[in-house]
Amino acid sequence: MTSSSRAGLVASGLASLLLTAACQQSDKATTAETGATSAAASSDSTQSSSATMPTSSAFGKLADGTEVQLYTLTNAHGLKATITPYGGTLTSLLVPDKDGKMGDVVLGFDDLAGYLAPVYKQEGPYFGALIGRYGNRIARGKFTLDDKQYSIPTNNAPNTLHGGKAGFDKKLWTATPGTSAEGQTLTLTYQSKDGEEGYPGTLDVKVVYTLTSDDVLRLDYTATTDKPTVLNLTNHSYFNLNAASGKGILDHELTLNADRFTPVDNTLIPTGELQPVQDTPMDFRQPHRIGERIKQVPGAAPGGYDHNWVLADTQRRSPEKAATVYEPTTGRVMDVYTDQPGVQFYSSNFLKGNLKGKGGITYNQYAGLCLETQHFPDSPNRPNFPSTTLKPGETFRSTTEYRFSTRK
Repeated sequence: MTSSSRAGLVASGLASLLLTAACQQSDKATTAETGATSAAASSDSTQSSSATMPTSSAFGKLADGTEVQLYTLTNAHGLKATITPYGGTLTSLLVPDKDGKMGDVVLGFDDLAGYLAPVYKQEGPYFGALIGRYGNRIARGKFTLDDKQYSIPTNNAPNTLHGGKAGFDKKLWTATPGTSAEGQTLTLTYQSKDGEEGYPGTLDVKVVYTLTSDDVLRLDYTATTDKPTVLNLTNHSYFNLNAASGKGILDHELTLNADRFTPVDNTLIPTGELQPVQDTPMDFRQPHRIGERIKQVPGAAPGGYDHNWVLADTQRRSPEKAATVYEPTTGRVMDVYTDQPGVQFYSSNFLKGNLKGKGGITYNQYAGLCLETQHFPDSPNRPNFPSTTLKPGETFRSTTEYRFSTRK
């Protein structure tokens, strides 16, 4: 073998070694990159699959033996909302006070039996329930739609209240727990058949409760119908920001962003007038203690606030602030946002001390306050009020938010 041939082989071998090393290095890099990608994918998958879902537990049984669940939504700040599909009811809501102490700020019962008890059904306070098909009152249980008169049960003589004798508050909704980018959710659905409680059209309703990461409990409502019908959906939670103290709401400070209200007759049906709040005990445009002027409120016995405030002349495109409630002892603040044209402020006038709630607390008159975001009462009989008619092909949408914070 010549020197030149030997040199060529050496060079060839060296090149081969270099090429092999390069390939091995490339393979290592590819393997490392693939491993990194797999690790990242695995991490993303782990993060996605570890998203915390609402929890559930047994809440009780209906008379026919049907088991009813209780769902708990939580956020990172420790807020906790519990909801049962029976009536779509918010049974408790834990929020912090100015010192960070958690407290339950809604009225209700420890188990399903409280909501099924004869005394509760007789008094009918609708603690925390979803209300429909028509929230609030319809005069004498009658309305006309497309030239046809409809009659519905008069369960609040002589009127219909909150949908009738068996409204949405007494139905078992279908519940689906979940999560969203904003927080844990509970989706509730119910189909109200054509003719249920006398209302026309099969109505499909969905309400989504969301407890957000920034301490908001939001309710998103949607509904469709296959025939023209009337609709007014709301939630009937009773709030007391002094939590389980047993103290009422007369020292809570309330602000309502409304310069008009709908005065009522002695059966709490609106007269049709939109009256200015100026120079009346209905003026909450600046904060007032609820008990400050409650004895001056005109209307039916037993006395107190049970009126609709006019937020707008029609449903708004997005939620705006309707009310602020502040409780000085605990420093808790609740801001209510809604896209609805009205809000019913009810000071729990009709509670009589016959109901014992969570922790054995007796619910006396003025134990809680309701801020029911809504269309106006008796709108189907009042052409000058914002319309509550829903037609086929339309989708009713609405959002209400309860935003919680504290003041030192």
